[in-house]
Amino acid sequence: MVNLGGFIVQLKVNGVSRQVASEWQNENLLDVLREHFGLVGSRYSCGIGQCGACVVHVDGAPLSSCLTPVGDVADKDILTIEGLDSPNGDLHPLQQAWMDEDVPQCGYCQSGQIMQALALLQTNPTPTDEDIDVAMSANICRCGTYERIRKAIKSAATVMQEVG
Repeated sequence: MVNLGGFIVQLKVNGVSRQVASEWQNENLLDVLREHFGLVGSRYSCGIGQCGACVVHVDGAPLSSCLTPVGDVADKDILTIEGLDSPNGDLHPLQQAWMDEDVPQCGYCQSGQIMQALALLQTNPTPTDEDIDVAMSANICRCGTYERIRKAIKSAATVMQEVG
C-alpha cells in the first residue's frame, strides 16, 4: 500500500511485509534494500543497469534494482538472494551448484548472477550453452568465471528437475 499523502511505502521483500518512509519512494530499490533492510547481498556496481550485480526479482521477473525507484515496486513481491534459502536453511540448488563448481573468485557479482540464472531456469529448465550465454549476457563477471557459471547453471537445472 502506498500512502501518497505521505508516510509509508509498503514493500513485500522475501515474503515479509516491510515499510519505508515515503520520502524514500524515489530512492532506488537497491539502496532501500541495503540501507534500510540490511539485505546487502545485492550489490552496487555500475549504477546504470548494465552489469547485473544488483539483480533482484520483482513479481518473478529479474530487475536491475539500482535503476528502480522504490515507489514503483510498492505492493509487489520482491525476491533477493537472501530469500533463496529454504526455511530449514538449505541452500537453493543454484547456490549449492555455485559452491560445488567453485564459481566465485571475488564474489562481487555472484548474487546478481544467481538471480539472473534463476530467471533463466524458471523459463527454460533445460537450457543449452547458447541459451545460458544469451540469458546471462547482461551480467558481467570481472573475474571471468563464465565457464564455471555455465557449468553451475546446468548442474542446478538437473537438480531442480529431479526435485520437481
